[in-house]
Amino acid sequence: MNFYWVYNLPNWLFATTTILVYILFGLAGLYATRKWVRRLHQTDHSHNDIVGYYLAAVTVFYGITLGLVAIGTWDTFAATSSKVDGEAQVIASIYRDVASYNEPYKSQMRQDLRGYTYNVIHKSWPLQRQGIVPSASGVFLDSFQTHLMSFQPKTVSDQIIQAEVFKQFNELVEYRRARINAVHTGLPTSLWTMVVVGGLICVVVTLFFDTKSFGMHFWMTSLFSALLGLMVFLIGTMDNPFRGKLSVSSEPLELVYHQLMKKDIVPPVNTKLIK
Repeated sequence: MNFYWVYNLPNWLFATTTILVYILFGLAGLYATRKWVRRLHQTDHSHNDIVGYYLAAVTVFYGITLGLVAIGTWDTFAATSSKVDGEAQVIASIYRDVASYNEPYKSQMRQDLRGYTYNVIHKSWPLQRQGIVPSASGVFLDSFQTHLMSFQPKTVSDQIIQAEVFKQFNELVEYRRARINAVHTGLPTSLWTMVVVGGLICVVVTLFFDTKSFGMHFWMTSLFSALLGLMVFLIGTMDNPFRGKLSVSSEPLELVYHQLMKKDIVPPVNTKLIK
């Protein structure tokens, strides 16, 4: 069983659901254990100081671990976004460099790059958001490589450009492979168990306080549970960088396509106007 369906929810609903789950857990435990906890204390508030020390220790260990998880998740998200930026930059550089090639090589290679970019934006990205590794865009890179290999440089200038395009093409292949590998990037189940269960344990510890005012205990538990739920939501939104409303965008590739490539697309001839 997986919980990937939560990434189909709007962020506000995802956050609200996560926070409510923790609050309801805390309040249900508070109502269920209040009388039992009071009996454990024997006399009024006799062990609140011990509970406070224990809660501090638990939250410190949990907070440190949660902080490391959050930083790691953000680093993965940022690294994936950087790979997409790099892929877009390399595509733009190659597209400009092949302008110096003679026909038909120039048109063929530019057409391959346009097809690749369009396919990644409109075909690969929706698949990545579903956790599916795309493969169709590789056909355009194979075609580009074939056309690039068939070109025979005749001058020193041609040789320099050919070497640079080869170098950038290899970088493009590496960026594409890194992006595809990131489709299934996410926290392992064991780590997610620690994040979720650890938060619930912290809530349980707060139930051992004995307070004269039930209202104060009610609001303390609610706010503490809400904070833990919010932190779990934060990690959840950044995990799996291509899923959810807060995900790595294809915008860098879209900018390259619309600002650099689209103007070179020749519109089809309207034969009716010719007649």
